[in-house]
Amino acid sequence: MKPPFLPVSILSSGKALPGRKVTSSELDTRLSKSAGWVQKRSGIAYRFHANDEHQSAVAAQALHDALARGGIERDSIDLLISASGVQEQQLPSTAALVLGCAGLRPGTPGFDVNASCISFPVALHMAASLLNTSAYRRIAIVASDLASRGIDWSNAESSLIFGDGAAAVIVERGDGSSGIEGYRLRTYPEGKAYCEIRAGTSRTPRRGAQPADFLFQMDGKRVFRLASSVMESLLSDLLDDARLRLSEIDAVIPHQASHLGMRHLAERLRMPAAQIVDIYATHGNQVAASIPTALHEAFITGRAQPGRRLLLIGTAAGVTVGGMVLKL
Repeated sequence: MKPPFLPVSILSSGKALPGRKVTSSELDTRLSKSAGWVQKRSGIAYRFHANDEHQSAVAAQALHDALARGGIERDSIDLLISASGVQEQQLPSTAALVLGCAGLRPGTPGFDVNASCISFPVALHMAASLLNTSAYRRIAIVASDLASRGIDWSNAESSLIFGDGAAAVIVERGDGSSGIEGYRLRTYPEGKAYCEIRAGTSRTPRRGAQPADFLFQMDGKRVFRLASSVMESLLSDLLDDARLRLSEIDAVIPHQASHLGMRHLAERLRMPAAQIVDIYATHGNQVAASIPTALHEAFITGRAQPGRRLLLIGTAAGVTVGGMVLKL
């Protein structure tokens, strides 16, 4: 049975990057590698890492960019959803911290949605659901992650791929002509230890934690094998839900997971390169900020326009895979 069409309209999008541009050649020197080694291994020319910026402040910059681009008044936002893969701190919510920087109307509610790297599609689906209950009229979704803060530089596999950043969208229910035609989310907990940061929570108290527990750990080969084995059926079911063929998708907005992940996706979809929004070489893997930053790129380059269909798709820690067919 086809899921009901869920109306939602994206009014505007924006993004923000921290101030420090890090080239792959700089990392060659830092890691004592030969010239070009990092770019060859990671597929990244450069990415951005934060200096002393707070995650919430970068998120607020992205929100302000979206508001400015859409000519939208701050006081018109009646809910803020933070969709970050890693919180700025354990308490309070990252949404509360973003609200503290953003200057929205006092008392504007906010909460966090966390599905790791695919937090944004989950938050967008939740926002659309809330808008269709008339509980809210206009919602801001902001995804921000400072992945560089958790890099284990002794692990070459994971240390080379990450960049920092934030992106935001402003959404309303709209007139019903645009919305979510399909949505799927699946979690396979047999892969829960393949990507993790163990410390800083109730599982690993301060006295029992080791230094490495506070850093990102990844078994990339296992993540790739598990995600690849389940992505085919997810994509098939997602397109069936929307009653569409892949050829009817105008642009793909993928999580910018890795050089290998982006290449595998392109081979699987067999679509023209121009239809797949690939910003990995200049942004790296921005965790939850990857998909909305790529979505913003699609808007500003004209690949996302009214009437077109987008496929948002990605993998995340958990291991979770998810996707959405979005009609603009």
